Amino acid sequence: MIGIDLIKISRMSRFIERFGEKALSRFLSASEIELVKNHKTASGFWAAKEACSKALGVGIGAECSFHDITIYKTASGAPKLKVSDRVSKKFNISDLSLSITHDGDYAVAVVAIELSATNKIK
Repeated sequence: MIGIDLIKISRMSRFIERFGEKALSRFLSASEIELVKNHKTASGFWAAKEACSKALGVGIGAECSFHDITIYKTASGAPKLKVSDRVSKKFNISDLSLSITHDGDYAVAVVAIELSATNKIK
């Protein structure tokens, strides 16, 4: 399953200017906030979490919240995703892939989710 999300970076910039670190903690964990270099990075992380929830077919809400999805980086700096055990079990997730890009005024993220061979979502 594939999900994609696009966000205008200036929207995230205004959100952070208005609410400060509280804005970031609304959708990021403390470890994720440490990875945020600027509003462009934050925009990419927002898009990644939205794209993941869209790939699951549920959007951000009760079935999958922002805090059920965690972004981390590999040793080489590539972004990766993991989901909570609750979400992983509910949707039978076996693997997640993430790509984030920034161009001009926008950040875009694409997430691909591979389900376990048994009990695929219909």
